[in-house]
Amino acid sequence: MSSTRVVVVGAGIGGLSAALSLAAAGCEVTVVERAATPGGKARHVHVGGRAVDGGPTVFTMRWVFEELLGGAGFDLQAELPLTELGLLARHAWDEGGRLDLFTDTERSAEAITDLSGAAEADRFRAFCRRSARVYESLERRFMAAPRPSLPGLIWRSGVSGLPGLLATSPFVNLWKALGEHFHDHRLQQLFGRYATYCGSSPWLSPSTLMLIAHAEKLGVWSVAGGMHGLAQVLERCATARGARVIYGHAVERIEKRNGRASAVALDDGRVIEADAIIWNGDTQPLADGRLGDAVRGAVPARARTQRSLSALTWCMAARAEGFPLTRHTVFFSRDYAAEFEDILVHRRLPRGPTVYVCAQDRGDDGSAPAGEEGLLVLVNAPADGDVGPPDAASLEACTEATFGMLARCGLRLSSDPAATVLTTPAGFEALFPGSGGGLYGSASHGWQSSFTRPGSRSRVPGLYLAGGGVHPGAGVPMVSLSGQLAAQALLQDRAARRI
Repeated sequence: MSSTRVVVVGAGIGGLSAALSLAAAGCEVTVVERAATPGGKARHVHVGGRAVDGGPTVFTMRWVFEELLGGAGFDLQAELPLTELGLLARHAWDEGGRLDLFTDTERSAEAITDLSGAAEADRFRAFCRRSARVYESLERRFMAAPRPSLPGLIWRSGVSGLPGLLATSPFVNLWKALGEHFHDHRLQQLFGRYATYCGSSPWLSPSTLMLIAHAEKLGVWSVAGGMHGLAQVLERCATARGARVIYGHAVERIEKRNGRASAVALDDGRVIEADAIIWNGDTQPLADGRLGDAVRGAVPARARTQRSLSALTWCMAARAEGFPLTRHTVFFSRDYAAEFEDILVHRRLPRGPTVYVCAQDRGDDGSAPAGEEGLLVLVNAPADGDVGPPDAASLEACTEATFGMLARCGLRLSSDPAATVLTTPAGFEALFPGSGGGLYGSASHGWQSSFTRPGSRSRVPGLYLAGGGVHPGAGVPMVSLSGQLAAQALLQDRAARRI
């Protein structure tokens, strides 16, 4: 029982969470990662002599990692020093206006009063109460639960939980639900942006995504050295519990024996035997046979239109002047609907993008380091990276629109082109094959999207799944939960002697 051999493919947050859980449970765990470092999308990009987060930037739902590390005998705060942020993000509009959003509801309400009036602040308070009900209804019954069905979710909620479940309004799209609360379209745009946290459109996503607003109110932290530090901690803890990690080698094939996943073949010819395998990556390569015919169809195929958003990202060492950046700042386009129409309907780079800037060396007070600082600049893009890179004219136009809007809002960035790394959807496809550059698995479009993601168990016995494309979805804590759920399913099958 204690010598169960497990291969985890991919040292992203989900794979490392699974590896830590399984190593702590006594399994013999080997993690195989094609990159040279852990983290997957939670990666560092080196520019101008510094390391900049090139992926996730926000640490929320701390309890997920406290429970994960605690269950393996570690203390989160001791392993990963965190600083709580009272200021969630600063927001600015090309058309005018600026708003700081805080974890404290009343501080945010005061800021909204200044921007939009007291009546809008009251509507914001009502929205906060609603988002809290949605979060509380789904936190343990859905996010931390094995792959749910709608009947299963109703059963777990019980009679007492049905009112809260109905309050999640799953059949109403997020944009419409926000319109019930906010009269100022800027606030509708601000909270509609939460759909992009899982690579989706607020016009197509269920209103349940408003739970993100409450998750942030429960706490947002900065990680010393950036979010890549979380991956380093998970790797360190997993190896301390006996896991080993192989870097710089890709898995080319998953083999079966007696109807079960039994081994992985690496690009250097090595074959690693296993009693069970966890795939922590985009699921499309499994569906279309790129990991071998033995596991072709292990998960349902995903249409291009079901992919989540991709992005253009500029990681840079730059001097920022003229606008008071905080750690997280969002600059909104004038026409949000046109932005998503460009991306999802016309499959082109947005002509008027919303721009996110992460100044990872800054905190609540926004004080800037002397000289240059590390910045991540991001705009959403279609996940067509497997078709090829964007044409030069479109890329130049989107770049000009991005930095032109920052300049109109007062932000001036000075940097050496040699200290800037641009990643396009084609670049993300190269980093994460099979994704098309989609950064969040499948888009959360339609009320059924949450119930159609693959669960921890694939169609191939002994092959388990983790990552943003499987239940419970995208986002750092969700991806960690997916790894923990995969480990839990594997251990359950071991106990039932199915492994």
